[in-house]
Amino acid sequence: MFENLTGRLNEVFKELRRRGKLSEADVDSAMREVRLALLEADVNYGVVKDFTSRVRARAIGHEVSKALNPGQQVIRIVNDELVATLGEPEPLNLSGPRPRTIMLVGLQGSGKTTTAAKLARLLRSQGERVLLVAADPYRPAAARQLELLGEQLDIPVYFEANVPPPQLSGQALDSARKGGHTVVVLDTAGRSQLDEDMMEELRGIETKVHPTEVLLIVDAMTGQEAVNIAQGFRDVVPLTGLILTKMDGDARGGAAISIRTVTGVPIKFLGTGEALEGLEIYDPARITSRILGMGDILGLIEKAEASYDEQTAREQAEKMISGEFTLQDFSDQISQVRKMGSFSQLLDMMPGGMGQISRQISPQDAEKQLGMTEAIISSMTLQERYRPEILNASRRRRIASGSGTQVRDVNRLVKQFREAKKMFKTLKKSGSRGLPRLFG
Repeated sequence: MFENLTGRLNEVFKELRRRGKLSEADVDSAMREVRLALLEADVNYGVVKDFTSRVRARAIGHEVSKALNPGQQVIRIVNDELVATLGEPEPLNLSGPRPRTIMLVGLQGSGKTTTAAKLARLLRSQGERVLLVAADPYRPAAARQLELLGEQLDIPVYFEANVPPPQLSGQALDSARKGGHTVVVLDTAGRSQLDEDMMEELRGIETKVHPTEVLLIVDAMTGQEAVNIAQGFRDVVPLTGLILTKMDGDARGGAAISIRTVTGVPIKFLGTGEALEGLEIYDPARITSRILGMGDILGLIEKAEASYDEQTAREQAEKMISGEFTLQDFSDQISQVRKMGSFSQLLDMMPGGMGQISRQISPQDAEKQLGMTEAIISSMTLQERYRPEILNASRRRRIASGSGTQVRDVNRLVKQFREAKKMFKTLKKSGSRGLPRLFG
């Protein structure tokens, strides 16, 4: 989402690093570029003006003029002030008597139902017993969508047809109390606009269940309109936090920077992608690091830990070192990597301009190649996956036909696999000590 903003800021920083000493005119020139970059990213004008004023005041002061590397010092100031603008992180409030209720509100199409399931999954991983509540009787199949997501996660979903949402929410809370659930997540009906009747219903639900958290789900791709939406809901129900969804989209991302300052409501989570693992705890320092092109190694590690099974990874590493690696193992590794997210997301989380490299090597092409590889291996029999040497011409034609690829694609995969096995066998024979330590 911050791709364009990151590119623009990096150009400004590159120019600053070239200068051994910074004059006031240099700082003013850099701040003009930063201001334009933020405005183009759809950041609120008042927020941009305040931000650049604070950075300029510090950049022409003592801490930069006496620094050994003035350019780096200005970048550090931009980092500090951007973290301050994004606001302090606030954890989810799970205090008070059980079950604690989390009420999700928002406009239609903001990703509220999927976010309810993502949040339920996250809470369960923290040891909570969660009950999902389908409190949206208006959108066709809304309840069924939540039930399907609940089945996927093995989390129960409460729903009663033809019951008004405030009453249904109260019944769900009673059911959760009797069932020993510790958290209730209410998926309320999405509003197509801030109409009074629908808002009155939200007031009724809030009065009935007294939620510990009222979280507004906002589509980050709506830009500055997200700020107006947040202010509209805040006037009706006591918002305690925000969840910005579609943070992996191609919008300009200004809402994430503006919304905390303008509304005063803290951002608590960021939603990325459709996968149920795609919910991140909001951390301003890590968001700033991504915006400034410094990556997010902690986020990358968390994704890896959430996606990888340690025992499986260890076994696969041992197979690779011993030369016993199979096409089935290769397919399993691809599946593990893809759970972590798209190539664009992963590269953007790496430092050193890897996000810009991703634009050069086309992550879309890399994703397409991985999908093709998975399709080819899936079209093989188990025997063929474990013993690719039996793949004669007729078998390869059958695999190509079954995977929707060409025989040359199958040939290329088999060749690459053989070369990889040969490389690992050579490393093993040469007694390479670094590789075992790497996988150990």
